Amino acid sequence: MAIARPLLGLAAILLLAGGIVMEFFIVLSGLDTTPVNQVYFLEASTNGITNANTRYRNPARWTYLDICGVGANGRNTDCTPTTAALPFDVPRNFGTTSGVPDRFVNDSSYYFYMSRFAWVFYLIALFFAVVAIFISLFALFARLGAYLTGFVTFLALFFQTLAAALMTAWVVRGRAGFRDNGNDAKIGVKAMAFTWSTWACFFLATIFFCVGGTVSRNNSTQKSSYFGRKRSTRSRGSFVDSSSERRGVKDDYE
Repeated sequence: MAIARPLLGLAAILLLAGGIVMEFFIVLSGLDTTPVNQVYFLEASTNGITNANTRYRNPARWTYLDICGVGANGRNTDCTPTTAALPFDVPRNFGTTSGVPDRFVNDSSYYFYMSRFAWVFYLIALFFAVVAIFISLFALFARLGAYLTGFVTFLALFFQTLAAALMTAWVVRGRAGFRDNGNDAKIGVKAMAFTWSTWACFFLATIFFCVGGTVSRNNSTQKSSYFGRKRSTRSRGSFVDSSSERRGVKDDYE
């Protein structure tokens, strides 16, 4: 069982690293580089939205950093200038309410805050995951290191859960809003897969780190209990021997 903690720690580190890589694919989506130029959250046709901004983006794709069109090879192209934490707010995105589905006009603040907070939680989750990967080496050798890394990874998992839940909510409702208006719309499969796969990696890594600390504690407890019983057995044996000697001496005098 002595090898259990390093093995669990190594498995957790690999899962954590995989989650970090996928998280970077998400927060860098919108850049004109492979493979992040294939990642987007929502794609929808902009038919009927009367604004010059949509002329070259029909359909339009919402990514983490900007709004893009769809290239001939199915990749993001002709993206708007990069903006940190770009919210999904169709009237604001295109600078008009003319032709915009009513749901996005009436519930503009809902989509704005849901998507904006999701962006923030992605970054916070990534921050804690990177911190965890830096201190994860201690999880291979020390029980305290395993618990500490597990706690930091849990924080990454917590914020990743918020990001994934908020993102899924606004994307699904956004797709429904476009479709109800007669526009074609679909969810970005890669962004959705990366988001929830990252969640799964952080979840398993948290469990493995914590179990690694528990295994170490159980081993120590078992060893101390074993030696304790052994000492106790010797004490009982000594008591029995001395009692026998006293009875023997008494018999001699009698």
